[in-house]
Amino acid sequence: THLIKVALPAVDHIQLYLKDESTHPTGSLKHHLARSLFLFGLCNGWIAEGTTIVEASSGSTAVSEAYFAHLLGLPFIAVIPAGTSQQKIDQIAFYGGRCHLITTGDIYPEAQRLARELNGHYMDQFTYAERVTDWRGNNNIADAIFFQMEAERYPVPSWIVMSAGTGGTSATIGRYIRYKKFDTQLCVADPENSVFYPYFQTGDCELTTDKASNVEGIGRPRVEASFVPSVVDRMIRVPDAASYATIHFLEKLLNRKA
Repeated sequence: THLIKVALPAVDHIQLYLKDESTHPTGSLKHHLARSLFLFGLCNGWIAEGTTIVEASSGSTAVSEAYFAHLLGLPFIAVIPAGTSQQKIDQIAFYGGRCHLITTGDIYPEAQRLARELNGHYMDQFTYAERVTDWRGNNNIADAIFFQMEAERYPVPSWIVMSAGTGGTSATIGRYIRYKKFDTQLCVADPENSVFYPYFQTGDCELTTDKASNVEGIGRPRVEASFVPSVVDRMIRVPDAASYATIHFLEKLLNRKA
């Protein structure tokens, strides 16, 4: 996917690049994760011909998993909250998946129950996101970033900054940096109403919140097994107003959707 250099005249001593994961076939960096989850399931013998794939997700992961299930000719069910946007439901349906809407209760145990009843496979992205990707290999986002940066003025960035949904991508990047012994630090930016930031500060894995993040797909109301704080050098909490303002600013600066 494209690496875009951003001109910032106000801070011209900073070289800033953006990784545009929206150019994947399913429109987000979750395309990486979905592919890895399917490979992991296939290689472990959990997915075979005719296996029904079940996932608890109301976001981009479900869309990407529906795409790969369609490629393999497998039925796909996304267990989602009843308030999920019609656009996401339509995207899942476009790839032949169907949505199982939950009005009350937790989507995770419902996804497990469905998988058991159908003798299917529950993907469980929030458990497996940090382990399904080979962070040493040549098929991950970290390897792509450093490969693309090789031709730039500063091939080894001082910082890589990203947000966390499952935490799997930050784990991949943090591990890759250490594996390659790069002099790069990883900063994870968390939105309001996400427990990743206080978890990083306190180490309390029991933290929860009853408020949902307003930034779609980013931040979690509970600590997920796939978030690995030990490979993160710094965390910051970004106010939602700043997140949305920056999106509008980038769209004007780059003349493309952010």
